[in-house]
Order: sequence, then structure tokens, then C-alpha cells
Amino acid sequence: MRIGVVTFPGSLDDRDAQRAIRIAGAEAVALWHGEHDLRGVDAIVLPGGFSYGDYLRAGAIASLSPIMAEVIDAANSGMPVLGICNGFQMLTEAHLLEGGLTRNDHGSFICRDQQLRVENTDTVWTSGFTAGQEITIPLKNGEGGFIASTETLAALEGEGRVVVRYVGLNPNGSLNDIAGISNARGNVVGLMPHPEHAVEPGFGPDTASAMRSGTDGLTFFTSAIERMLATA
Repeated sequence: MRIGVVTFPGSLDDRDAQRAIRIAGAEAVALWHGEHDLRGVDAIVLPGGFSYGDYLRAGAIASLSPIMAEVIDAANSGMPVLGICNGFQMLTEAHLLEGGLTRNDHGSFICRDQQLRVENTDTVWTSGFTAGQEITIPLKNGEGGFIASTETLAALEGEGRVVVRYVGLNPNGSLNDIAGISNARGNVVGLMPHPEHAVEPGFGPDTASAMRSGTDGLTFFTSAIERMLATA
């Protein structure tokens, strides 16, 4: 499996995402925002960072980059796409996911290990988890508050498209404690926490299981690889 990681001006976590993909067992393919070539990849990751300095709105300018036309077409055709933090913001700006992300309600950038509950295991990126499983991965954002209309929230909840939810203190004011969502098809997922920073034992947050210490994020990537192999 070949998973592309798009680099935008201001991307910070593209190399981390590439490393996570390699650890998960796939080939990481570097993609450039200014091109229209997806290089034959099987899935795409839009990484975290501060594309275009978060000018206008976080992810807004990046969502209009040349490669995003190809990403949108691929996602609408069923290709797995994962947006992490800034990548999640891009997905909402590109209307591949509903809602939006706004400034944290406390007005400050937050960086901490965050406990999450996996709500939906039917997506390409979360099929390796069990429903209700609690995991811990890093969170770092200044504009991570998920917002949506009352109608959109009802649809997301009613259709089971909330993928992960914050456990404990809500870190940024996200409505319904939402940390990540999917599209109706389940191939496109966006989340604010950073699974690519929790893929190696001893280098990520401690979890309840010493055997999985620091590796809760790895399952996002192995889930996609296993799902793609099963349907190849």
C-alpha cells in the first residue's frame, strides 16, 4: 500500500505522518501542494501544521491548493483520506467534511496528551479499534473548537459519524466534545488530535496498557492499511 502525505507551506507534521505510515507497514509517498499528481497512491494524509500561516482561516487557503482538486475527486471516488489537525481544517474548508473549526474557547494554544473515546469503528481509519475504546494521543491546536449548525450536529450524531470524542475536560470548547468526524461513506476522517505522534513505544503518551504504551495512534494507520488490503 502507498499512502501519500501532502506538504503545504507551513506543514509541520508531514515527516511525522510519513514515519507513522512506514511504521504501520506501508510506503509513504511525499506529495506537493502545488501539483496535480497523486502519484498513484492508495490513500492520502493531510498533515498538521500552520498552512499559509493560518491566514484568512486555518486551512482555508490550503483547501484551494492545486492538489486539493485531486484530493477532492479521489475522496469522492472512495479513496481513504485522513486529515489531522490542520488537515481536518482543510477538509471542512473543502466541504469534504461538515462543520468547521474555530478558535479555542479559552483563547490559548493547547498542547497536551489527550484522552479520547472511539465512537465509530466503521470508518476506514478506525476499523482496528473497538467501539467505546479509550485511547490517549497528543493534542496541539489553537483553533480546534468544532462547530456546526444544530441540524448538522444532529445528523452527525444520528448517523454515527462522530469518530472520536474528548474524554474528561473539553480542551477547546468543541460542541458535543467532538474530536473527529467522518463523511457518510466512512473513507474521509478528520480529527484534531495527532495520532502520528503516538506510534512508537516509549515515545508517546502512556496508556492503561503497558504493552501499548505510546502507540494508540498507530491503529489509525494500520486500520486503513488492513481495510485496503482486504478490499484490494
